[in-house]
Amino acid sequence: MAGQGLRERKQQRQRAVIVEVGMRLFTEKGFDATTVEEIADTAEVSRRTLFRYFGTKGDIVMDWARGTTETLCSALRARPLDESPMESLRAAFQALNRSFTGDVSAIHAQALMVERTPSLRPYSMLKHAQWEEALADALAERDRRLDTATSALLARIGVAAFRVALDEWLNGDGSDLPIELTDRAFDLVRETTRK
Repeated sequence: MAGQGLRERKQQRQRAVIVEVGMRLFTEKGFDATTVEEIADTAEVSRRTLFRYFGTKGDIVMDWARGTTETLCSALRARPLDESPMESLRAAFQALNRSFTGDVSAIHAQALMVERTPSLRPYSMLKHAQWEEALADALAERDRRLDTATSALLARIGVAAFRVALDEWLNGDGSDLPIELTDRAFDLVRETTRK
């Protein structure tokens, strides 16, 4: 049992190295210009080992973003039950913003690469669809008065607000803080739905 735990930890480290190397190379060279062989060589693994973890280059990008859904849902579940669903969603997306630690310019470059590479668009859309579904479920769990359609609509509005903030951040030089842009987007939702 202890040996199995050690092997799993080794596999997790190897997987993390592949993701780190892949994202760095994708950002430096471009997603389409980076080959699987380059990622494997730089990560010091065989091509076969890389494919054991990831079926495609796009799966490396999805792995990079995989913790975001759990971050969002955990933050949403932790919000006070008497808070409005949109305020809870705002707080969840702010928790997601705070979870991105490290060099902001590197995160900006990586996010720009993911969102602006046409061949990655399906992966980005899949990630946002996963967010919508998971957030709708979490909203319905925390407030049984919300029907399926209402929780789905609220989740989609929350994801859309975050995507607007993300686009604004990516269209700039990265100096604006994503937290401030997210607040502005959610404020805009509140203002426009009151009209």
